Amino acid sequence: MQRPFDRGVSQDPSIASNNGPTVELVQTQSALREVLRRDNQPKPLSLVPTMGNLHPGHLKLLDAAVLQEGTSVATIFVNPMQFGPNEDFDKYPRVLEADSKLVAQMGIDVLFAPSLEDMYPHGQLSQTTVNVPKLGDCLCGASRPGHFDGVTTVVSKLFNLVRPDIAFFGEKDWQQLTIIRKMVGDLDFPIQIVGIPTERESDGLAMSSRNQYLTERERQIAPQLFRILQDVAASVRSGVIEFDALEESACAGLLAAGFRPDYVAVRVASSLEPPRTNRGGLRVFGAAHLGKARLIDNVSVDQ
Repeated sequence: MQRPFDRGVSQDPSIASNNGPTVELVQTQSALREVLRRDNQPKPLSLVPTMGNLHPGHLKLLDAAVLQEGTSVATIFVNPMQFGPNEDFDKYPRVLEADSKLVAQMGIDVLFAPSLEDMYPHGQLSQTTVNVPKLGDCLCGASRPGHFDGVTTVVSKLFNLVRPDIAFFGEKDWQQLTIIRKMVGDLDFPIQIVGIPTERESDGLAMSSRNQYLTERERQIAPQLFRILQDVAASVRSGVIEFDALEESACAGLLAAGFRPDYVAVRVASSLEPPRTNRGGLRVFGAAHLGKARLIDNVSVDQ
């Protein structure tokens, strides 16, 4: 779906086609600013930040941005600041050509794919960081120290570079979505943050770029994470308030299924705090290792 936007000439001929859609690829901050300063760009300006290796879950975010009928921007940047020691930064798939074609097909106007040097010209150790306390220290933040500081830092930079009116994030990482919303409120970014429901495979597995790490056997096991979280949510919905026992039992179920559980936790969706009752907008969160993949998921108790 093409937009009334002066796309100019792509910097990468592989994503320009005489017969198909094109996206304007920019790979430096200065080029991005030049493109976004054009007088004829329609409003609102929508942003979808990604690390690339796009799957149908990402495409839902891109589609939501395009449907805003303004100017849409997608970003692809594998951010080293949100990877911990011994995580998969070096192995994380980088497939810019394929991703660019998908972004073009979705009707996105601008794709920003900067280099590491362009985003962190003085190095990561000299980079000012953004910290959202408490929300970034629990759940995945407890087992991945510094991860969410890396997320909020790079997202803040992207917000300042693009200056969007609206930004889209997936609900699969509900903790990240909650942290971004808190950061936007605290730092007075004039941006609407929209969460898009998790896209799932036919067997319930949440779509993720890291699912490709799974072996065939592990792929058969992986949907158990979603099912176990659903069982916990059903128990809470039915009136069970022994949350610790539910979480312990769920972790035991994951272990028996072949996972290495990180955590299962019932939390208040808006604050990520442990609940006192089974009412008030609760979600069940889970993270577990399966082979080389670390899988995360969450489900609403209210649904």
